[in-house]
Amino acid sequence: MTSENIKCSFTKCDQGHVIPPRSARVDVRGFHVPKSKRKGMVVDWTDDGSASLHMTCWQRVCDLAQGKTPNIKLCKKEKDLIYEAEQTAEFHDSEECFQNEALRVAALLRDSAYCIGFTGAGISTAAGIGDYRGIHGQWTNNDKTKEYGPASASFGLNLHSKRDHLLPTYTHEAIYKLMDMGLIKYLISQNTDGLHKLSGIPSDKISELHGNGYEEKCDTCGSRRMRRKSTDQHLRVPPQECCRCGCDHRTGNTCEIPGCNGYMMNTIINFGDILEEFVYSSAKENGEKADVVLCLGTTLLVSPADELVTLGKKPNRLVICNRQPTPYDDYCNQIDEHGAQIGSRVYGDCDRLMKLVMRFILGEDHIKEWEDGRDQRIALYDMTRT
Repeated sequence: MTSENIKCSFTKCDQGHVIPPRSARVDVRGFHVPKSKRKGMVVDWTDDGSASLHMTCWQRVCDLAQGKTPNIKLCKKEKDLIYEAEQTAEFHDSEECFQNEALRVAALLRDSAYCIGFTGAGISTAAGIGDYRGIHGQWTNNDKTKEYGPASASFGLNLHSKRDHLLPTYTHEAIYKLMDMGLIKYLISQNTDGLHKLSGIPSDKISELHGNGYEEKCDTCGSRRMRRKSTDQHLRVPPQECCRCGCDHRTGNTCEIPGCNGYMMNTIINFGDILEEFVYSSAKENGEKADVVLCLGTTLLVSPADELVTLGKKPNRLVICNRQPTPYDDYCNQIDEHGAQIGSRVYGDCDRLMKLVMRFILGEDHIKEWEDGRDQRIALYDMTRT
């Protein structure tokens, strides 16, 4: 969340055209339209089709595109822009909403008997790793470039840092701290960046559904080990194409178990690959025990991973924080027999929410001590990698 004012891109904004820091807004991205052809449009689109608006202004824009305001007519090109932008729109709730929901989430965590976490790419963007379905995400960018040409390529930040220099984010560390306190019992992650284990999550407390870029396994004896630094492939062993995904899973290393000499393979699950049975079964077992599921940084669109969040005790108490809608949002707003909301839905950055949640759980005295320990934790991360 930016700390500076943002200009609202809606030309008919009635809120002074200024979006103050930490207030509700929507970031959208359509496609490239030459500046000469954007004249007269109701949204001041950038060259790559991006715009930021108050939430109420975005709703007005969507209503205009649907013809709900007959006295204002949009050209077909701008309607197409709006329809395209709707597909990946990113929402940010107000500070008041964050405060209220953080208090609710903290209470859910304290009262839970078996809370599990479920994470996606959105918790790692603050570490410098790009996401997939965001307005500047990898898949979004690929789709727009393919459909509308290179001029629609994202002007957003290039968030693809070298893996070996990445650090756990505030959210990664908060999840580990909550697990250490006994408030989170297990973690399911779709991420392959290895930041959860680097933060301290033990192997028996996490299911990395799509593998770990730092972990390799022997194709002969099945032994596994962590690679402290990423290794270039094909240096010492012959390549082998996977019959399912077409990739070469060999890392260039050989097994160190005496007498084995098998080839080490990465554990990444690509499209076409099958989830490892023991990883998925452990995730499923813990999902069935859950009475609260803390979903952070995921759109919950990848199957069968998404189905895990509703396997637990009924009613399903889901907490979801990310920037885009998910198919499970309605679960968060359900009401119990006492008239109380059973979950929580927050639109925005996970770090922003978790900073508030940790303050409510740890209190002002302990939160400062814990946050001030980050430098020491970073030194430990660096030692782990060397």
